[in-house]
Amino acid sequence: MSVPRYTDRPFPAYRFIPGQSPHPRRDPHGHSYGQPEPAPPLFMPEEWWDSEWYLYGIDLYNHGYWWECHEVFEGLWHAVGPDSPQGQFLQALIQAAAANLKRLVNASEPASTLSRAALERLQKFSGIYMGVDVAALTEDVRASFDGSREKPALIRLVWPETSADL
Repeated sequence: MSVPRYTDRPFPAYRFIPGQSPHPRRDPHGHSYGQPEPAPPLFMPEEWWDSEWYLYGIDLYNHGYWWECHEVFEGLWHAVGPDSPQGQFLQALIQAAAANLKRLVNASEPASTLSRAALERLQKFSGIYMGVDVAALTEDVRASFDGSREKPALIRLVWPETSADL
């Protein structure tokens, strides 16, 4: 099954994995060394498809750039407000990404804690939210962490229907 791309933005030179690659911001060899923290602009949840930052964060997540995804989603989280519904949803995505990274480095207890927190936040949403089928994502995240699914969950976007009055 192919993994969709939602933007044309290039990926960083490598996926940061703690203990295995240079820290992106702190190490002079890091792929984001000396660059400012992402500061994406605010966007309305019902206009998610217009946020290149949101779409890029999903690209990063789906292609295993979990630390980098966390950085982008955290910038969005700050822009929209952490206590807003949109902020809570972004925090669930941040926690799912962090859980995947922890699992990758065999930190199973922190991965479980983060995945439970992500699932708890996702339960506050239903239907399609910001282009995500929340029930499908919730099930995929749960299956990924309970061992019934080998690969991490993907975030697949559901594009709004276009209506043409004929």
